[in-house]
Amino acid sequence: MALYSDKVMDHFQNPRNVGKMEDADGIGEVGNAKCGDIMRMYIKVDPETQVITDVKFNTFGCGSAIATSSMATEMIKGKPVSEALQLSNKAVGEALDGLPAQKIHCSVLAEEAVRAAVKDYFDRNGIAYGDELKVCDGHCESCGHPHE
Repeated sequence: MALYSDKVMDHFQNPRNVGKMEDADGIGEVGNAKCGDIMRMYIKVDPETQVITDVKFNTFGCGSAIATSSMATEMIKGKPVSEALQLSNKAVGEALDGLPAQKIHCSVLAEEAVRAAVKDYFDRNGIAYGDELKVCDGHCESCGHPHE
């Protein structure tokens, strides 16, 4: 069996929605110091419908980090913010037909980048939110994410 699925390779070699968004409504940046991956996600939100109308990303990292960023943007584009917040690292991994165990943290970063961008959007617009937007810092057991 190949280490990476065809979908992972496709999103790595042909990433979707890559680039910087100058007029973003929300920007989220997350990183994993252990592996060196850094993701920055930009979202544009329609204020009337709360739908994410555009999304871009810049990722510095391995092929899995790029692929999970790309897939995450595809999964939230055109969706309401509330639905984007439901995006899980597990869903990203499944959409890519799986990731090697040692690369699961990349899908966690993609989930956290989406949450960080939405949190920034909420903060900029004075929209109240609860614990659902707490970004994991890797130092607690409560979130259920595996940490290396």
